[in-house]
Amino acid sequence: QVQVVESGGGLVQAGGSLRLSCAASGIISSINVMGWYRQAPGKQRELVARVSSAGGTNYADSVKGRFTISRDNAKNTVYLQMNSLNPEDTAVYYCNVLTVLKDYWGQGTQVTVSS
Repeated sequence: QVQVVESGGGLVQAGGSLRLSCAASGIISSINVMGWYRQAPGKQRELVARVSSAGGTNYADSVKGRFTISRDNAKNTVYLQMNSLNPEDTAVYYCNVLTVLKDYWGQGTQVTVSS
């Protein structure tokens, strides 16, 4: 049974930090890319950051310099360190796991940044 489980969301004041974690289990095919997306109320889901199995990364312009994505291939886990948070970062954050066969989504974790 495939499971993609996020953790680490919560409420933080502007300027604060949070660290999200996502652990994937039960996936039998090779994992290529692991990433984080977010969806704010009334907006479309957007890419925040992603990391390949080789360590290559991509970031949304809005988070460059503030967020850092990292990955532990041995544990099929991806992390998102979020610093200098602002209210515009408020959203549900979803973990995405892309394999050669299909992609998988977590249930989402809420991040709320108060001003």
